[in-house]
Amino acid sequence: MSDRRPSPFKTLLDSEAATLIEAAPDVYQIRFKNRAANAYLVRGSRRTIMIDVGLSTNYPHLVTCLAHIDVTPDMIDMVVLSHEHLDHIGAAYHFHGISYIAAHRLAANKIMLRDDFSMLRKMFNEPNVPIDIDIWLEEGNLIDLGNFRLNVMYTPGHTSACVTLFDQDKGLLFAADTLMPGGVMGGVFGSGSIADYIQSLERLKGLNSKILLSGHGRLSDTPQEDVRTAIQRSHGLLEDTAQLFDALDARQNFEPIMQSVRDLNKLDD
Repeated sequence: MSDRRPSPFKTLLDSEAATLIEAAPDVYQIRFKNRAANAYLVRGSRRTIMIDVGLSTNYPHLVTCLAHIDVTPDMIDMVVLSHEHLDHIGAAYHFHGISYIAAHRLAANKIMLRDDFSMLRKMFNEPNVPIDIDIWLEEGNLIDLGNFRLNVMYTPGHTSACVTLFDQDKGLLFAADTLMPGGVMGGVFGSGSIADYIQSLERLKGLNSKILLSGHGRLSDTPQEDVRTAIQRSHGLLEDTAQLFDALDARQNFEPIMQSVRDLNKLDD
């Protein structure tokens, strides 16, 4: 007999390509069954938004899931991109001319300049199609949907450009790859930092969150437990990294680089 408690979330559609789940009234998770990140629809009384949209190849499945709840792409007022990785933003170009597309200013800069390394284009083999960002977000911005009020939190760590959206009244935490169920972290990529990760997680710990809506995996109704576990793991990861740094004799490895810098400085004298 399993001791796992039943999920409080309702599955509305389950196909070979995607699953549509009701996380809360007028809040839906679209969970793709390939490497794409989860997409979220929040249907407000005054406007409707999506948070992340998955890979470009998932767009037909995204449209199918939306149709199941009587939503068409032209009804979406804004698409918020949590960070620059293409598994989250690949399908965003389909919303050009239909919806405003928003991202943190650091992510917007990478996306607009088509920084393929930061966006992980080769990892996801996405078409090289430009994605235009209409709104550059900052810490403290508020996205007011009428019956939802989503605060923009700048939560770097996974990359330098991650944002988390939080509805304080409803306890909804859209944490993308900063925090996942079970305290799983999305890893540290390129511009990311374990130290920044820890600071961001500490901020999330202080929220009265009730539902975790993350970039990958299932929904969670235990976000406080999830974030505590993630903080413990991130501290362990920081210690492991320091030990690895020492084992590789980092000072010796960086000496040729420092000598090159000194040589360049001499040329300027």
